[in-house]
Amino acid sequence: MTGKEDLHVVKPTTTVDEALEALVEHRITGFPVIDDDWKLTFNEVQKLLNKTNGQVVGDLMTPAPLVVRETTNLKDVARLLLETKYRRLSVVDVEGKLVGIITRGNVVRAALQIKCEIEGKA
Repeated sequence: MTGKEDLHVVKPTTTVDEALEALVEHRITGFPVIDDDWKLTFNEVQKLLNKTNGQVVGDLMTPAPLVVRETTNLKDVARLLLETKYRRLSVVDVEGKLVGIITRGNVVRAALQIKCEIEGKA
């Protein structure tokens, strides 16, 4: 999981142009939209690439994003990623504040690590 300290995020008041610049600058395909308390307001802005015209992210985002908690088990995260076709899910704490992002790659690496540990004990 990418932790909060390493995340690139935007706020609903960020202009789409600024968000696009950040995507290019950081070489990423999307990032979470948060409020001042790090509460998640939208999963990511990757679908906003063709909607500029000076609008702000808050004008275009969809509320109530799909998230997982820090305590969600790996199997459930993998199932959600497969069922929804998302590439990443935001991870929130019990207060709904963003603490990180878990990607398909994170899940695959964790599953491989578990498999290697099991095989090593056999």
